[in-house]
Amino acid sequence: MNRRQALKNIGLGAGAIVVGPATLNLLQSCKGESGSNWEPVFLSVSNGFALKQILEVIIPRTDTPGAEDLNIAEFIDSYMQEVASEERQKNFKESADAFSRAFKSQFSKEESEGSLEEYEQIVAKYLKATQAERDEIAKRNTETQDPQDKDLEITLDADAGSLAYLQEVRNMGIWAYKTSEEIGENVMWYDPIPGEYIPCGPVEDLGGGKAMSL
Repeated sequence: MNRRQALKNIGLGAGAIVVGPATLNLLQSCKGESGSNWEPVFLSVSNGFALKQILEVIIPRTDTPGAEDLNIAEFIDSYMQEVASEERQKNFKESADAFSRAFKSQFSKEESEGSLEEYEQIVAKYLKATQAERDEIAKRNTETQDPQDKDLEITLDADAGSLAYLQEVRNMGIWAYKTSEEIGENVMWYDPIPGEYIPCGPVEDLGGGKAMSL
């Protein structure tokens, strides 16, 4: 199965990614694409740099591999290019550009010039916001829009777009991380041939307390 077919086999609607052999094939196909010379196929080069930094903040390398080790940014970029619906592609690009504007506003520099410490700050600003703060950010984009003006070109609010973008990247990144072969077999509790059914037992006796890889 080629890469494009694997991608299409898992694209079952906006926001949906189904765990299965085709998904693993896609994640495996991204293993050799890492490095400083990587260029996104969907996002701009600047947005691609930001995506890598964001994922490094969300899934850093510790005693287990990080997003960079598993090429999660490359996977997300390829998925958006080849599988996502046109509407989802449009929303993803617009929110990525909104994040770029928010980064420049906060640090007075382009996102491609940002340090990891600066990305840690801006990611925390949105993803660690309280529910009330997130609700306030999310509604900003509609407050100044005139619903009667159908020809008005609307620019996504930088804060609202950044929040949406970071939430989407976090969700896709964590899903791809947990679904990867490396994490599924070597970090999580992996048992390709499950044994007896134990409905109730001590957590420490079941996979060493690790979540099970399905």
